[in-house]
Amino acid sequence: MQDFSKNSPLTHLDASGEARMVDVSAKEATVREAVAAAQVRMSAQTLEAIESGNAPKGDVLGTARIAGIMAAKQTSMLIPLCHPLPLQKVEVQITPDSELPGYQIRARVKTKAETGVEMEALTAVSVAALTLYDMAKALEKSMQIEAIRLISKTGGKSGDYYYQNQ
Repeated sequence: MQDFSKNSPLTHLDASGEARMVDVSAKEATVREAVAAAQVRMSAQTLEAIESGNAPKGDVLGTARIAGIMAAKQTSMLIPLCHPLPLQKVEVQITPDSELPGYQIRARVKTKAETGVEMEALTAVSVAALTLYDMAKALEKSMQIEAIRLISKTGGKSGDYYYQNQ
């Protein structure tokens, strides 16, 4: 049997190749921050209806923003093997983009912990986008959720990361 645990980049596998939660107890708690983005593409008419407050379900953007924040706080319940983290900051911004047309979504998540918050930021933008879709689907079912990606992460042993194609 191959030993997957020693000198392997596959940190979520134990010696027998089974999935496991990584032990971060020996790591130092440091300030870590991640920014993620997504976009929701829709017709110009749907964008205009949302912007003018004429969506049948009410406050589309406010509801999506709160959903993104709540989702970041629940990431360890949604993503297997994710560590529950004490989040000090979760910020979700939803900005209209008439050239798309649709919305650009960004989430910034910050903690002081032994592991990073990339998954929390990605979960925030994903759920915010899904909620925006749900709140506006009566206007248009063909909306598209696109380009979910990590924009940056700072802190931790692996160093900083910045997405190149912004």
